[in-house]
Amino acid sequence: MRLITDKDSEGFIPCDPRTIAYQVGRDNLWGISGGRVIARETGITLPVSAGYSVTIDLHASDLYTVRRIFKRGAKVWIKGEMSGVFCDQVGEVAYYASCYVSHPDFEALDSNRVGA
Repeated sequence: MRLITDKDSEGFIPCDPRTIAYQVGRDNLWGISGGRVIARETGITLPVSAGYSVTIDLHASDLYTVRRIFKRGAKVWIKGEMSGVFCDQVGEVAYYASCYVSHPDFEALDSNRVGA
C-alpha cells in the first residue's frame, strides 16, 4: 500500500471513456460499480464502496493500467495495480480489483489483503 503521487499518472494519455466502458463490458460495469462510471481525461473511475474504487487508464503504450484505490479524507492509496493489460482482459482485471482481492498477476501492494 502506498500513497498516490504525481509520478503515478506519468505516461497516461487522453482517451475516450466510452471505449473503455465498452471494453470492460456492461455486466462487469454493473457488477463493479452498479453502472456508475466517472469519466476522466485519461480513463474512467468505477466507485465500488467503503472508500474503494477501480481506475482504468490508457498508457502511451496503448495498454491499460488498472488500479484498486482506497480514499480516506484527503489521502489516496493504491492498494493494487496491474499494468500492461490488453483490451480483451480489462474487464476481468477490473472485476478482480473490485472484489478487494488481487488478480493472480496483480502487483500486490497490500500484503494484508486476502489473495495479495
